[in-house]
Amino acid sequence: MKKIGIIGGMGPLATADLFTKIIKASDAKCDNEHIPIIIDNNTKIPDRTSAILGIGESPLEEIILSAKTLEKSGADFLIMPCNTAHYFYNDLTKAINIPVLNMIDETAKFILNKSPNIKRIALFSTIGTLKGNIYQNIFNKYNIEIIPPEEEDILELMHLIYNVIKNNQLNYNHIKIINIIEKFKEKNIDNIILGCTELPIAMNMFKIKGNFYDPTEILALSAIKKAKATP
Repeated sequence: MKKIGIIGGMGPLATADLFTKIIKASDAKCDNEHIPIIIDNNTKIPDRTSAILGIGESPLEEIILSAKTLEKSGADFLIMPCNTAHYFYNDLTKAINIPVLNMIDETAKFILNKSPNIKRIALFSTIGTLKGNIYQNIFNKYNIEIIPPEEEDILELMHLIYNVIKNNQLNYNHIKIINIIEKFKEKNIDNIILGCTELPIAMNMFKIKGNFYDPTEILALSAIKKAKATP
């Protein structure tokens, strides 16, 4: 099997979530049948949204440093459990000699495979992911329209991501998120991409139900498939 390298630290809990999803989705019968994985939990990577908004340091140098570390450690290909970091995907791939699975593209292909006639889908994400057109640029190629939340709802999602999950402040009224989901249902938009790797964790933590697509889980499945692919 090929060895997977995970560019981690964006954030650490999301990194652990991806690793766990790979383990749980593998059909291994014992320890020795699991896919070999190397994780670089690089917590020095600057905030991606701040960089995209022009108010923070670029994370690209540290992301490339992690990628090269994993490459030198024997990884055959890389995955990156951070949606917003895919803004820097093209520059990253130019800097290393091994492939990097694109979580956004893998998500688009997965959704089309499940729902070939889908024309539009809601996106919950950071402001950086929305402002950087990270999903829009790829999903447009598949003729799927990305529908963002209203501005006040984007700010609520940012609060959930940064103040609740990343900062581990779990005293949170999750009814606010349920109300955002209901707004989309009123617009006849029932499917939602959880386009920040902290969001699947939050939905599970607060037991929020919905017709969600989880890019972290999709990336895990794609990585397993690639790791086990015969050359």
